[in-house]
Order: sequence, then C-alpha cells, then structure tokens
Amino acid sequence: MLLIDTSIWIEVLRDKSKLKATQLKTIIDQRPYYISIFTKMELLQGCKNEIEWKKMSSYLAVQNYIEPDYRSIWENCARLYFELRRKGITIRSNIDCAISILAIENNLIVYHCDRDFEVIAKHTVLKQKKLNLGTKNHP
Repeated sequence: MLLIDTSIWIEVLRDKSKLKATQLKTIIDQRPYYISIFTKMELLQGCKNEIEWKKMSSYLAVQNYIEPDYRSIWENCARLYFELRRKGITIRSNIDCAISILAIENNLIVYHCDRDFEVIAKHTVLKQKKLNLGTKNHP
C-alpha cells in the first residue's frame, strides 16, 4: 500500500496540463493509496484564497486517510528527528518525520518528490520511492 506525500500532490495539482495526474494514476495502477492528515494540513495551508480553500477541502474530504496513533506519533517523530540529528543529519520538516513514522508503523511505501525521505530511509526501515513526474522516464 502507498502513502502519497504532499510533494507529489503539489506537483499534480500545479500541473495545468494534467500530464502529472495521468502519470500518477499510471504509477499507482489500482493499488490502494492513502494520504496522511499531515498532507491534508500542508495542502490546505498552501491555499491562496477562499475559493481555492473550498475546492481543496472538498477534494480532500473524499480521500482515504491513514490515521496515526495519537498517543505515540509525536514522541516517535521527535525521536526520529533527534536520532538523525545525533548523526549529523537535519531533516528540513518535522512533518516529513511524522509522515515517515506513519508509513513505518503501517508498513506503507511513501511516494514522494522530497529528498528528506531518501535520507530518512537510509537510516531507518522506511520504504520510499522518489517519483520524477513530468519526465518521460519516471520510475
């Protein structure tokens, strides 16, 4: 099962040609996928106006979400950030740590366009795949 990161959705939603949406559908190919509540937050906070907010909110209302264990997600996220920082690695976003923990705990593959997931995967059991949407030779 897949967890589609915010970075993918941003690529798809910004592409007026819809080519990236078509590529994403092909890549997903009938496999179940989820969005995290963290992605929902990031997409909504990026809205430029009320019209965009309402459109995004409606779109997100019908997506499949994977919910974190709220008793442990924050501490596990902080621990991941802490452990990586002790190794001299700084992750640019705590949200990427939270999405990584959510994926690890639920055995999901994170599909993304964000280098932090590659770094996190090198030091954890995170399964990830970086997509290059918009290129003819996407993975």
